[in-house]
Amino acid sequence: MLVHKVDNEVSLRLFNKDDSEEFYDLTINSKAYLKEWLGWLDYTKSIEDTAQNIQSRCNELVENGGYPQSFAIIYNGEIAGTIGFNEINKANKLGVVGYWLGEKFQGKGIMSKAFKAVIDYGFNDLKLNRIEVRIAVENKKSRALPERFGFKKEGEIRQAEWLYDHYVDHVIYGVLAIEWK
Repeated sequence: MLVHKVDNEVSLRLFNKDDSEEFYDLTINSKAYLKEWLGWLDYTKSIEDTAQNIQSRCNELVENGGYPQSFAIIYNGEIAGTIGFNEINKANKLGVVGYWLGEKFQGKGIMSKAFKAVIDYGFNDLKLNRIEVRIAVENKKSRALPERFGFKKEGEIRQAEWLYDHYVDHVIYGVLAIEWK
């Protein structure tokens, strides 16, 4: 799955080193918007930081036996965000999905399409049994996505993440392979 065309506007593809500047610009231009829920943004200070992140993503391909773990979300030829498995536990056939979309790409249905494609990929190609999403309790916009796709709310983890100057609790959503349609 080097490129997966979701529809005429949206596709998922592997990141490559040539994406560094575009992905960095997307991150920085959306920083104020994303910072409410993403705690790593202050660590992205240069195109080189983004290039290292992309190289780590490329290394995952080898570690996963040729199966990518994360993707660039492409909307009409532009990188709009990213989605993938932050964690894959092969022994338990469990994947934990993470995602974000640049501010100017919000409200177009892009993430819904990408999310469904990644969940399908997790169950069909990676042969996972369970997929989780962990989201800050107050992040209602991101929480709507797994809820829309039939994930079950399974509980909360108190003070699960440090966001710059405070902790946030997380909600855990899960879906099993036998439940996915």
